[in-house]
Amino acid sequence: MPEISENDQTEAIAKSAARSGDAWQQTLEDMDGLATRREELGWETVCIAAGDTGTETPDAGDTDRYGLVHVIPGNEADAFRDAFGRGEFPRYDVYRGTTESWAFLVTELLDPGTETAIYIAGSFMAIEARELAVEARAREQMYTHVQKLDGTHLGSFEHDGYEKFFPEADRIVETLGDE
Repeated sequence: MPEISENDQTEAIAKSAARSGDAWQQTLEDMDGLATRREELGWETVCIAAGDTGTETPDAGDTDRYGLVHVIPGNEADAFRDAFGRGEFPRYDVYRGTTESWAFLVTELLDPGTETAIYIAGSFMAIEARELAVEARAREQMYTHVQKLDGTHLGSFEHDGYEKFFPEADRIVETLGDE
């Protein structure tokens, strides 16, 4: 097997970082486009780019909560709380893209009763989501949690499925079964 030089490794890392940066920029542009279309229909929208998005399984902390955890900037907390407090957000959609090792998504949370939409952009390492994908598939539901950096919980959303978040969940479960 041929050796991979340090220069080749550095170049590969740089290319991957550039693709991830481009994917994140595209994710933010997608979020803005989705919000603009809703606003044109008369909806109030809130757009938030998470500073960090992590995956959480029931065995990861002090509680049995699981799902994607978006850590949002403190200066976005009031806008989120105001929108979250107005509705129930029974509808959602997920717009997702991937690079070699990252998943990028915009979660669209909709409350038709108040015509309020919350958009949260986030990204996470795909390998870190395997356990969550298996958990969500087993439970046939998913959660989105929003918090500040200091851990202050701002709100959670329950979703009636996992497929929009993890379309590859069946393949992951099959792969884990082969290990």
